[in-house]
Amino acid sequence: MATEEHAAAAAAPDNVADEFDPLCSEETPHQLHFEEVTSAAFKIKSGVMYTPCVKSHLSQVTGMEIYLKKDFLQYTGSFKERGARYALLMLPEDQKKRGVISASLGNHALALCYHGKDLKIPVTVVMPSVAPLMKIQACQQHGATVIIHGEDMGEAKKAAMRLAHEKDLTYINGYDHPHIIAGQGTVGLEIVEQVSKIDAVVVPVGGGGLIAGVALAVKSMFPDIKIIGVESEKCASFSSALKSKKPVYTPIQSTLADGLAVPKVGYNAFVTAAPLIDKMVVVKEEWIAVAILRLVELEKCVVEGAGAAGLAAILAGHLPEYKGKRIVLLLCGGNIDTTILGRCLERGLAADGRLVKFSVTVTDRPGGIAELCRIMAKLGVSIKDIMHERAWIKSDIFSVVVKVVCETRDMQHASQLRETLYKNYEKVVFGDIPTAGLPEP
Repeated sequence: MATEEHAAAAAAPDNVADEFDPLCSEETPHQLHFEEVTSAAFKIKSGVMYTPCVKSHLSQVTGMEIYLKKDFLQYTGSFKERGARYALLMLPEDQKKRGVISASLGNHALALCYHGKDLKIPVTVVMPSVAPLMKIQACQQHGATVIIHGEDMGEAKKAAMRLAHEKDLTYINGYDHPHIIAGQGTVGLEIVEQVSKIDAVVVPVGGGGLIAGVALAVKSMFPDIKIIGVESEKCASFSSALKSKKPVYTPIQSTLADGLAVPKVGYNAFVTAAPLIDKMVVVKEEWIAVAILRLVELEKCVVEGAGAAGLAAILAGHLPEYKGKRIVLLLCGGNIDTTILGRCLERGLAADGRLVKFSVTVTDRPGGIAELCRIMAKLGVSIKDIMHERAWIKSDIFSVVVKVVCETRDMQHASQLRETLYKNYEKVVFGDIPTAGLPEP
C-alpha cells in the first residue's frame, strides 16, 4: 500500500504545472503512424501472448460470420498488456531505474505492474477508492507500490501526476500515451493475419487508445475493412468528441462496462482514430448484460462489460448491414468481479425474457397456491423464488398476493406464461418484461 510520504504527496494541493503531460497534449497531439505499431509488435513479441481468433457459435444466432479475438486470455486478463510492455521497453535506461507511475481503475494498472516486475522496472499505481479490491490486491502481489487516493479517476490521475513531478517518475497514460496506443495496435496486426476477407472489425471504445491502434494497423494494410467503435450509453465520450470535433468532457454514469468509463478521450487517440472510424455505436446497458450472458452460454467465455460491448451492438440490431458478412469482435478484457458477474447474468436473463417476476392474487383457501404452481408446472416454467402476503390486502380477506420469480425458456415462453395467468386470474402484475424480441440463445 501507500507509504506515508507517498500519501502526503498525493494529497498535496493542486498544481496545474505538475499535472501537464507533454506526451498527451491538446495543443500538440501526436498522430501515430503504421511503423510505430509494427515496431511495437516486434519488441513485445516475446512477452505478450498471441491470442486466438476463432469462428464463433454466435454466427448461427446472428446471421453473420463472427470471429472472436480472445485477448482476455492475456495473463492479466486484458489487451492492456500490449501497450504497457511496449511503453516500459521504450523507456530510457535511467528512467527504467527510477520507475514509472500511472492512475488506473484496474486493467492498465495490472498490466503495468505485471510487466514492470518482469522487466525489473519499479511501478507505482494510484487507484481511486472505487477500484475493485481484487485488482488492488493483484497489483500488490506483483510488487508494485499501490496508492489508494481519490473517489474517481480524475482525482487519482491528479495525484499520480503530482507524484510523477515530485519523484521524477515517468507518467504513463493508460489510453493516450503514444507507446500505449502503438502497443494496443498490435492486436489489429494479429487479427488481419488470423482471419482473411474481413468485412469489419468491432472495437470497444473508452479512452480511444485501443481503437486508434487497431484502426491504424488494420486500415494501413486493408483500407476496405470497416472499423466500428462501440460505447455504452453511460459513457459515450468518443461519440461526443466526434460531434465536437475534439475531445470534450462528458459526464459518465456507473456502467457494466466500467473499463470504458473514461469522461474524456485522449488527444493522441482522437487525432489518430477519428479519420479511420467508419461507424460509432452506442448501446444500452441491458444489451451488454445479454451479451455477457450469450458469451458465457455459447462460447464459455467469461468477459467483462467492456469486452462484451461489440457483441451487444450486434444483438441490439445496430449493425444490420453486416448480415452475411465476416465480422471480428474484439473481446478485450475478462476481469469481471465474481459478484458483478452474477448480477450481470441475472440482468441478462431478465432482459432476455428468461427471468420473470410477477405478482398474482389467488384465493387463500386450501389449494389456491397449489393451483398456481400446477399451472406453471404444466407450462414448464421453473419457480426460482416464491412468497405470499396476507396482511396488506385490503379488499378481500379470503385472498393472498403471491409474488413469484421464475425461469422461462425464452421470450415466447414468457409471453405464454403471461397469457395463461391473465386468463386464469383477475389480478396479475408483471415486472418489466422486454417488449422487443431478442435473438434466441
